[in-house]
Amino acid sequence: MARELTEKQQAFLNALFNEARGNPVQAKKLAGYADGVSTTSVMAPLKEEIAEKTRDFIATSGPTAVWSMMHVLENPTDLGNKEKMAAAKDFLDRAGFVKTEKVEVKSESPLFILPPKADED
Repeated sequence: MARELTEKQQAFLNALFNEARGNPVQAKKLAGYADGVSTTSVMAPLKEEIAEKTRDFIATSGPTAVWSMMHVLENPTDLGNKEKMAAAKDFLDRAGFVKTEKVEVKSESPLFILPPKADED
């Protein structure tokens, strides 16, 4: 975060991504804002910081998704495995760890198309 935040703004961000578990109303209370202060007025100036912390949170939570997938592989008959795998896959996709797909092209008689010859005048 490039800009200087107030103590309450920093406390709000810390609470939002920790004990409030993403609940902005709870984070506002934990940060010490008065009840009359709207949640929107607290969050609006922090959009960039919230987005940055969200990206960081996703990146640092990736191992949890991987371990969840490993648990499914080790315990394939557990209830809810399909949902766990879908959630972990979606989470990893959002973190940038997408499945790599390879396309292999084979031909018995390859055909090469060359660019046209330049006219020599």
